[in-house]
Amino acid sequence: MSCCTPDGSCSTTTATTDATVAVAGRVTTVYAVSGMTCGHCEATLGKEIGALGGVRAVEVDREAGRVSVTTEGEPDDALLAKVVDEAGYELTGRAA
Repeated sequence: MSCCTPDGSCSTTTATTDATVAVAGRVTTVYAVSGMTCGHCEATLGKEIGALGGVRAVEVDREAGRVSVTTEGEPDDALLAKVVDEAGYELTGRAA
């Protein structure tokens, strides 16, 4: 279930980049996520994904439909998809 009204009347922003990078044991992976329409959506996903073990940073860009997740080691794509789904959005895969 999305947090927004049908017209998407909610707003704050967070930016991200389109890159997958591994630095000193940390891995940044960018995912495509659909269903985000406002700043509250961004905040909700940032909070839910950020609460997972091993997650060090989350950046959400609703306009691009991207979520950048930095983890210690390789991320658990299935767990991330489950958390995103339970929050009311859809993780459609890793972004190209």
